[in-house]
Amino acid sequence: MSSRITEVLQGREENYILPFLWQHGEEEEMIREEMARVHESGIGAVCIEARPHPDFLGPKWWLDMDIIMDEARKRGMKVWLLDDDHFPTGHAAGKVKEAPEELHRKFLGERYVDTVGPAPGASLLVDTLLMTGLRPTISLRTNASGRNKLISVTAVRRDPVSGALLSESIDLTDRIQAGIVYWDIPEGYWRVFVISEDNQGGSEKQADYLNPLDRASVRILLDTVYEAIYERYKDDFGQTFAGFFSDEPGFYNDKTTFDFESRPGKAGVSLPWSSDMPPLLEQALGGDYRNQLHLLWHDAGEQSDRVRYSYMNIVSRLYAENFCNQLGDWCRARGVEYIGHVLEDNNVHARLGPGAGHFFRSMWGQDMSGLDVVLWQIVPGFDEISFRSASGVTDSEFFHYGLAKLGVSLGHIDPKKQGRTMCEVYGAYGWTEGLKLMKWLTDHMLVRGVNRFVPHAFTQKPFPDPDCGPHMYAGGKNPQYRYYGYLNRYINRISHLISGGRHVATAAVLYHGEAEWSGEAMYFHKPVRVLLQHQIDCEVLPADILLDEAKVKDSKLHVNLEEYQCLIIPYAEALPAELLRQLADYAGLGLPVYFVDGLPVRSSEGTDVSAALSFLSACPNVKISGLKGLADMLTAAGYYEIKADGYEPYLRNYHYVHEDSDVFMFFNESPHKVISTKVTLPLAGEGAVYGYDAFRNQLTLMEPSGESGAATVELELHPYESIVLLYGAVLADCSAERAWTADGPELTLQGEWTVSTAVSESYPAFDAPVTLKTLQNMSAPDLLPEFSGTFRYETEFEWEDSADSILLELGEVYETAEAWINGQPAGLCICPPYRMEVTGAIRQGTNTLVVEVTNTLAKDQQDFLSAFAQQDPSGLIGPVTVTPLRRLVKEA
Repeated sequence: MSSRITEVLQGREENYILPFLWQHGEEEEMIREEMARVHESGIGAVCIEARPHPDFLGPKWWLDMDIIMDEARKRGMKVWLLDDDHFPTGHAAGKVKEAPEELHRKFLGERYVDTVGPAPGASLLVDTLLMTGLRPTISLRTNASGRNKLISVTAVRRDPVSGALLSESIDLTDRIQAGIVYWDIPEGYWRVFVISEDNQGGSEKQADYLNPLDRASVRILLDTVYEAIYERYKDDFGQTFAGFFSDEPGFYNDKTTFDFESRPGKAGVSLPWSSDMPPLLEQALGGDYRNQLHLLWHDAGEQSDRVRYSYMNIVSRLYAENFCNQLGDWCRARGVEYIGHVLEDNNVHARLGPGAGHFFRSMWGQDMSGLDVVLWQIVPGFDEISFRSASGVTDSEFFHYGLAKLGVSLGHIDPKKQGRTMCEVYGAYGWTEGLKLMKWLTDHMLVRGVNRFVPHAFTQKPFPDPDCGPHMYAGGKNPQYRYYGYLNRYINRISHLISGGRHVATAAVLYHGEAEWSGEAMYFHKPVRVLLQHQIDCEVLPADILLDEAKVKDSKLHVNLEEYQCLIIPYAEALPAELLRQLADYAGLGLPVYFVDGLPVRSSEGTDVSAALSFLSACPNVKISGLKGLADMLTAAGYYEIKADGYEPYLRNYHYVHEDSDVFMFFNESPHKVISTKVTLPLAGEGAVYGYDAFRNQLTLMEPSGESGAATVELELHPYESIVLLYGAVLADCSAERAWTADGPELTLQGEWTVSTAVSESYPAFDAPVTLKTLQNMSAPDLLPEFSGTFRYETEFEWEDSADSILLELGEVYETAEAWINGQPAGLCICPPYRMEVTGAIRQGTNTLVVEVTNTLAKDQQDFLSAFAQQDPSGLIGPVTVTPLRRLVKEA
């Protein structure tokens, strides 16, 4: 079997990119042209975005799909398909509206009436409360009677001073006659709850969506879309046609479509419901479960937590089985794959509303793990403080420290995902986003283990398409498109190196979903942030995995191919009883278990777990840690792999193992600070360490120090800069350079520059040049503030040194830079640091230097999405320096 490293060095890496290709019903020539633009960018697949197409599943749709499939077959490309005509997935191309009423969305609704007694002979108008028109959110659909289906009527006593609900309750359901409940109200204050199964509720935009809790309702999507595609392209299934992509399916039970705080306890919000739920709730809560349903909205201490946990546990499992697992099983039975992602934003991955209840359950049925980054959710420098974007205010700590780790962890622990995690990326950042930011976002994902990318997006619509820019080709208007393949080759090379093997992390962190449903809880990404800032890599594990799949062997936790030296439990007031007992068993088997800020005090179900808690409290393998001191405790115990020389909060690291090699990736996530440190790597034996430049596809022999079993390597990473270090016997046969070192003083270029410009459509034909005595921001108000395109800088300089190898440093650049010395290529940079090692181009005497700098379309377009971020300058700002170089020793 060939080595991943040799495959990459020989240009035989696989394709790991499948960009969205938006369809609007354009002519055949435009479709074929855009497919060519995708392919020439170094991409081997597309994911067809059906949403904008005017005739989804109609004649024009099939014609367009046939064209795409034909182009894909000719080019050896794969085709994926977004699986619905609307965003998010769940509309089923409008067929739910035509389906029987029982297959439509259902909700659990709550109304109440406040009463006071004593009041003999009192009555309440229950049927009137059940009228659909009395709900705050009204649907055009009602049942035949115009009333919702009654579930229960329960009277709950209230505190006469505070008004809080007390534990005493009376079931009034059997006292209804002809729609009226007759009740002799006892002395005191009572709140009478009327709980019903509603046909209306939730987000109006998703009013005609399927019910993800109902297997037959989900089948509408399969019958309408999936079966139709299979019927037409069955011979391509598993060949050219790769599979289906679901985009942000969820419950959407909140009238505010994207309310990330939607969960039990939020007043006035209908809750997801199906006919499967009553027996499951009875099993979880007992025969009187109906008299407890009001606690899904109203607080009564631990009793409410118990009911809400049971409800969320049920709906998240039903979603997993009836929606995601059903679609995934259908695809796998036909030789294709099912991928996509749910909404994760601002912690909604464990909630209702646009969420799907539980990240791991909602994605388990897919063949890759998945996530997305759009709308300025991740912004360099805003890793802990919030960022205001077009979609609202971000929980930046979650997006920077939780999101990718959430997705990658699922990709590693589920065997059928084969270590694959997909990220929909770059979308809806506006034209301010160029290749510089794209590269930063890419490295943010790669260094956490994401190894499949869905760029957002290619569009065939005539420029400017206002839908969620930037667009990669944009009808030839994007001036950076000609460099886009440079980034894609980088992505494919590193993705190939971090696929097909095994990730190494020393710590596992418990997913907080069940804890959040059960009471006060700490987000999982709180400890993850602390660990990553200390180079302690970790993964996130759900309770289900700890209960069903994980094993402790030799005091380590084993899940699929992963092995963890310790388990971290973010603070939880309550956890499921079975999980607490399992944690006690794990600790008893020698696994170190760290509880952050204290042990739980009870179980989520309210059952007795005193024995498990007592054991955990006394077990020597159980430690209690504050959040700030967690990393120091793990380091002192030896539960780490990478050791930096000092505190480096912006240094990210990832270790991936193949049979013949180790891959280490490091990335500087600070947008401003240079990281200069030494890192100690865990190595299996003696041997050389190589630096891998994924842009140039070139190895450099490093000079590590240290003893067998470890090696210390010096790192200097500028903002936006990353490095891949490789180690293993396979490298002995690979060609590698020795590192360069400065061999004389640097020369700062002080002369005049001639500057000319070209927009994307006219490049490489430039306008007449002007002369600049000093380099400056070309977007300044008195220069070219609205110009988007390429600035061509030309100058001459004298070179007296005899060295023919130099380091050309361009200083500040905005934002891609390509350079030539004496007409010979010097290099290309799409992000900082803008430096190029050049051999054989410079000569003694007079030399010419040409630098082309290309900015983004934001200066020209000034689009809405770009208004939410600060704008960079444009052009070459410098200073530009040239330094003679020599190799440390002869080439290896």
